[in-house]
Amino acid sequence: MKCFTRSLSVLGLAVALSGCGVIYRPDVQQGSLLSKPIVDQLKPGMSKRQVSLLLGTPSITSPFESNRWDYVSSIQRRGGKIATKNLSLTFENDALARIEGDYFPEDATQLIKDARKYRVEFPDEKRPDDKKKGGRG
Repeated sequence: MKCFTRSLSVLGLAVALSGCGVIYRPDVQQGSLLSKPIVDQLKPGMSKRQVSLLLGTPSITSPFESNRWDYVSSIQRRGGKIATKNLSLTFENDALARIEGDYFPEDATQLIKDARKYRVEFPDEKRPDDKKKGGRG
């Protein structure tokens, strides 16, 4: 009976702690993982074969719209909201004609904020807490 009570107590504690956010939740990345330097190599006029060698096969191809390729990615950080990014490529006569989408954030402030999560330092950046320490140049 003592063993059953102990097991029940441990189970109750685990359930209680899971609701508090104490349990580790990893970041979940799904879809096409594209790097900005690779995507920057895309040029109008490239063939479908050249694009597929550079980026890989697209996440989504429509049988009704064969001249459009979509590379989709989603990330969920620590069990939070899911952020989805899309890179759409449009071809005309098997040549790349248009690149659209929101795959890479252009907001520099957001990029710095994301990088700080991983403790990346930027030497030219002045932070509010640096004034208290005498400042950085």
